[in-house]
This record gives sequence, C-alpha cells and structure tokens, in this order.
Amino acid sequence: MNRPLRVLSLYEGFFAGGARILHSDVVAGLHADGGQEHRVLSLTSAARRDASLQHAHDDTRFRTLRAAGVRIDTFDRVAGDQPMTPDSFSPAELAHAASLIADADMVLSLKEQPLSLIVALERAGMLPDRPLAACLHRSDPAHSGPALGWLVDAGATGAVSATISCAESTSVAYTRSGVATTHAWVIDNGIDTRRFRPGTRAERRSIRESLGIPETAAVVMLAARFDAMKDPGLFLDAVARHARRRPRTHYVLCGSGMTHRNPAFSELVAEAGLGADVALHALGLREDMPALYRIADVVALTSAFGEASPLCLAEGAASGAIPVTTDVGDAARVVAGFGLVTPRDAEAIAATWQEALTRRIELRSAAISARPRLDRRRMVADYRGAIEELVLPEVLAA
Repeated sequence: MNRPLRVLSLYEGFFAGGARILHSDVVAGLHADGGQEHRVLSLTSAARRDASLQHAHDDTRFRTLRAAGVRIDTFDRVAGDQPMTPDSFSPAELAHAASLIADADMVLSLKEQPLSLIVALERAGMLPDRPLAACLHRSDPAHSGPALGWLVDAGATGAVSATISCAESTSVAYTRSGVATTHAWVIDNGIDTRRFRPGTRAERRSIRESLGIPETAAVVMLAARFDAMKDPGLFLDAVARHARRRPRTHYVLCGSGMTHRNPAFSELVAEAGLGADVALHALGLREDMPALYRIADVVALTSAFGEASPLCLAEGAASGAIPVTTDVGDAARVVAGFGLVTPRDAEAIAATWQEALTRRIELRSAAISARPRLDRRRMVADYRGAIEELVLPEVLAA
C-alpha cells in the first residue's frame, strides 16, 4: 500500500476533559508522523457546561488538531441540550457520516457516547464495513448511561470490532459489563513531558506572584472539573482539616466549574467551613496547566468513581508535584513508587497530604525520575501498532 492509513475519530464534542486531551494527543501525533492520515467528526459544534456555552472552535484540543493539519467536521448541535440517541440524527447527518466512514480505513470512537451514531447508521443500513475501535476511559461503565448498551450491542453485531482501554481496570470493567469484541488492547496513558516539566526557580516565582502565593508556601492543587465523580466536597473538607495542621498552605483548584461564580461550588466551600483565613484559589478553567503544576507541591485526586488512569497524576508528577490519590481505577498503579494512596476520608486525606509534604524531597525526586515512563511517545507508538494490526490485514486483502 503506497498511501497513509486513513483514520476517522468520532468525538461527542470538544470541551475540557482528560479523555479528549489524551485522544487529541494521539491523533495529532499519529497524523504528524505521516504514516496515517487522521480526520475527526464531532457530533456537536458547541457544549453547554457549567451554565455557559462553549464553542468547539474555541477549545484548545480543537485548535491543536487544526494546527496539526487534522480536518474536523462538526454537526450543528449543542452537547448537553438533548441526548444524542440513535433516533435523534437527521438523514443529512447520517449521509454525511456514512460518507466520511466510507472514505476511511478504520474508525476510532472517543469513548462510547458517539456510538449512538454507529447504531443509527447500522439500523438504517447505511454503516460502511470498516473496523471500529472504541477507546474507553472509565472504570465504571454503568455511569455511561445508555451508551454502555450501544457499545454492548455494537460489539455483539460486529459493528465495533475492538476496544482500546487506557487502564486494566477499564478493560476488566467493560468485559464484566458484557462488552465483547474480537480485539482488545490496554494502552497506558502518556503525556507530553516537554510541556509538563519541573519549573525553574524564576518560572515558579513568577506564577506564584501572579496568584499571590509566597515563594515558601506549600501548595496543594486539585485539577478537576466540578463533578460528583471528582468529589470536590471531599477535597474541600480535607482542606479544612489540613489548614488547621498547616495554616500557611495554599490550595489551588482549577477546572470547569471550580470557581466561586458557580453557586454549587460556593455552597460546598461554605459547607466545609472555609473562611477568608484559608488561602483558597478557585481558578476555574485554565489553559496554563503546565505552569500551575510547576508551583504545586502536592497534586491531589479525591475522586469517588469513574477514574481509569487519571492524567492529572501523571502531569503533576512529571512537573515535580507529589500525587496523592484515592484508590480509584488504576490510580494506585500510576503513582506507584512516587506517590501516595489514601482512603476516601477527609481526615486521612489531610494526613496524607502532610506526609507528602514531609517527604517532599524524596518523593519529588522519584516523580521526576519516572518521567520517561509517563511520556506520550510510548502511548502514540502503541496506538499506531494497534491500528495497523486491526486495519492492515483488511486493507491488504482488499
């Protein structure tokens, strides 16, 4: 074959989230290598999140893919307005999707939600015969709602021929939920260690000054969206307890909805009893995450469910922060050797943050030493191998 493999990715939409960051890194990396030609179909052109309308073209992942030369098609829909069930697609949308799939050698679905489109095409007799891999990023499929059923059904009919899970816990959970395909891979997440790196003293001083954080103050950071899965209330309860132990610590929260402009967030702050004497920096959605990680001493994760292989732990560690996480998904395996695992209890979490700060020199050194294993180049290479294994036999036989 003397042309690149053509790969189409299906996105539910473009908005902040670890799975979208990771998948977009994979697509951009494979497209840049030249051996594969990638294209994206987003089922929406905007998303309604945290009481605001976020347009796809403003999203960092969208801009990154466009800059890499990846073509992006979008349906004129808003994610979050109406559920994208198989019966919600118009004839024009089905025809356009069928044309894009027919022009590809294979399809990647970013998580299971876009499979509503595949089910719709199959029901209409319009689904081209192409290998399709569902890229899975949860450890609790039941929280996927009807999308889990679409994946189970599409696997049973052969419309989905493979799964690519970002964690062992993900692969096991989906198998137990009845998902069966002819191929299944587990590919660990990877990050861009050129972006996520320890900061120089000047860099750390600059970002701390911009936030009003003294150069010598300890910083505990939570990088997560405001969602029950992330359990921000538990983080804030732990802040209340830790601030009594180490009152000069600063606590940084960043992610969609992590701002006092969100009434539900402010309500949790009040419930935790956090007053003006606690240095709480609720920054909301930020595009300068590498810089923020560089000032953190601890990167925290207090999630209750759903996590598979959380990117924030790897990003923080590669930047020199110490990961402290609850035992969700593969988080304990991700931080083995350079991070700490804590029970889901506010007092225990506060105590573990304190342990991390006490052992900071030792654990920071271990985290920085782990950077090679966290790098995304290994992940991109593994995706390349999986795609070629799935597609090349069929292309060569055609």
